[in-house]
Amino acid sequence: MRDLVYYVAVSIDGYIADPAGGFDAFLVEGDHASVVFDEYADALPAHAHAALGIEPPRTRFDTVIMGWNTLTPALDIGIASPYPHLRQIVASRHPRDVDPAITLTDDPLAMARSLKQEDGLDVWLCGGGELAGTLLPEIDHLVLKRNPIVFGSGISIFGNVPYEPRAFALTGTRSFESGVVIEEYVSRGGA
Repeated sequence: MRDLVYYVAVSIDGYIADPAGGFDAFLVEGDHASVVFDEYADALPAHAHAALGIEPPRTRFDTVIMGWNTLTPALDIGIASPYPHLRQIVASRHPRDVDPAITLTDDPLAMARSLKQEDGLDVWLCGGGELAGTLLPEIDHLVLKRNPIVFGSGISIFGNVPYEPRAFALTGTRSFESGVVIEEYVSRGGA
């Protein structure tokens, strides 16, 4: 059995993207980047691996699940399969024409439960917020790259999930001179 890990950049006020879905305000450079490029290199897209001259280590994740709106920016710049080193699952309510390396699902909760029962490395929940809200009951770990910025509005880390407290235990916090704080939590289930 493996875990579903929501690894995501987030603003101080809990947004993973601006109102249009952009994430350019998040810090890419800084001393926190060593965590991104070393510990979580499996979560880098193929074009980032190529630009950095590195290979995906294949030590943390072997599968990624994301919402359609999370895939769209890659498609918009001509990247049909952003994570070819991972099994790519995309949640969509509508049929879509996608690269053969991508599996579409219209039932992401059932898909996440099935993926967790398989052998392998952990499953990375890439986003977006609405999908994270849907998958919240199945999220085992949160790894939040909290950036020193306030958005004011945008795409919430868990979308518009209804009020239903779910407890997580803080297992680690790392602060960086860049101002980024990486917070790690493990699920304790319903409150």
